Amino acid sequence: MTTSKPTETGSGFDAGVHGVVRPTTATGGTLRLVRTDDFDSLDPGNTYYAYTWNFLRLIGRTLVTFDTAPGKAGQRLVPDLAESLGESSDGGRTWTYRLREGLKYEDGSPVTSGDVKYAIARSNYGTDVLGVGPTYFRQLLGTDYGGPWREPDADGPVTLETPDDRTLIFRLREPFAGMDLLATMPSTTPVPRHLDTGAGYALGPVATGPYRVASYTRGKLAVLEPNPHWDRSTDPVRHQRARRIEVLLGVEPHEVDRMLISGEAHVDLAGFGVQPLAQERILADPELRANADNPLTGFTWIYCLSSNIAPFDNVHCRRAVQFATDKLAMQEAYGGSVGGDIATTILPPTIDGYEPFDRYPVGDDGTGDLEAARAELALAGMPNGFKTKIAARKDRLKEYRAAEALSAGLARVGIEAEVLDFPSGDYFEVYGGSPSYLAEHGIGIIMFGWGADFPDGYGFLQQIVDGRAIKERGNQNMGELDDPEINELLDRGATCADPVERAEIWQRIDRLTMEHAVIVPYLYPRSLLYRHPNARNVFVTGSFGMYDYAALGAED
Repeated sequence: MTTSKPTETGSGFDAGVHGVVRPTTATGGTLRLVRTDDFDSLDPGNTYYAYTWNFLRLIGRTLVTFDTAPGKAGQRLVPDLAESLGESSDGGRTWTYRLREGLKYEDGSPVTSGDVKYAIARSNYGTDVLGVGPTYFRQLLGTDYGGPWREPDADGPVTLETPDDRTLIFRLREPFAGMDLLATMPSTTPVPRHLDTGAGYALGPVATGPYRVASYTRGKLAVLEPNPHWDRSTDPVRHQRARRIEVLLGVEPHEVDRMLISGEAHVDLAGFGVQPLAQERILADPELRANADNPLTGFTWIYCLSSNIAPFDNVHCRRAVQFATDKLAMQEAYGGSVGGDIATTILPPTIDGYEPFDRYPVGDDGTGDLEAARAELALAGMPNGFKTKIAARKDRLKEYRAAEALSAGLARVGIEAEVLDFPSGDYFEVYGGSPSYLAEHGIGIIMFGWGADFPDGYGFLQQIVDGRAIKERGNQNMGELDDPEINELLDRGATCADPVERAEIWQRIDRLTMEHAVIVPYLYPRSLLYRHPNARNVFVTGSFGMYDYAALGAED
């Protein structure tokens, strides 16, 4: 259960970073969220956007979750579907969870341990149908199980046991100290097998949380209404603070800002903050500024250089790009210092294990070291530069403008980089996360931002630097890095229970990855978030670096 009461605040700049803005215990009216594109997926087993994971806590419950509290307290682990945190045995190889009594789906049918097992099986082994979400459980559980669609008669991975309807026993190949962190992931949201429609499940996932999906038109509107069979007595963190939740999708970025300031929407679902023009207006107006928060998000804005696409199969070409990057101009695309701090490491300052260093300094002004870049081009045998392409999401206007600033910076040393625009909804499923698509179209640079799957160095690094995590689609290791030393360090960190030693391992991985030069960190982002005064229970959670959607309410 929640172990402490968060500080309550009225309003004011950064009030939502330090406490709860306009707390209430009442059930209000309609909470309106807005988004420039669509969800990547409302299927809890097929999603990889942080804002979707945050939002899905309204619909589905996981074995373990994060407390509804501001700041670092929002990283505190709380049993959710489970009665308690996991019970470890066999040196960390075996983990047991027991479900609470009385858990029900939106239709009143009971939730069973078999439903959780099936959910993990479909998301981690059913990548032929799903394929976007992380697959940590597959790596840890092992087995040659082919997934529920290839083996419909099988009962899932044999290393995940369900001796009765309330018990799950995970038998891991190797010890894993962070099992409770994995148990917070959406893939542990139960899915009743007989209601699973595969790729179509995203249109109507079956609710176990306080809200159910009343309607969902992709790219336009999602509506949630209270789940009549959700029982507050079984749920340690959630409430029903709104009678209805509407998410308006596919809205132009500047229109999103206008809707927030005018009061037509309460919060921007993406959690990345307003555009630079609105940012200037909000900061200059004391009344608007009092409704804004500027947290460090826990992400690192990065772009990847695919080591399997020429000329980035040459490390000197990758290093030339590192040195030629105009990080100051890219920071300006996000609104200057309010948009974030210039980054030099992959790990952000919010993750234990972060240690500042700068392998590719770009000058005191952050605009690039062009002489160092030219020297690397000479070592690559390309003194006059080369041509490539950049993938970016245009509906994420700040990211797209950062890509344009990157292109302009690289042009100073003869690197011609054409910026291509893609939608964010299926960016990882079809475009940036598909190595074959990138290779076919000669896209060597892929823009994206990265935050921890769970607040730990393993949760931040594994999916983007582990060679065993490379996937045909939904891939996050876009540099296609496969270094045995890094892979081994990840395995060692996963089994290590000593936090100091773990932090040292994550530091070592950060430095080794930067030597390969496949990832270019350019910003530790800060979001200028705007909360409309009618929103209630507003605070920034340390687990997602944005407002906690499971806590939000709205005034009548």
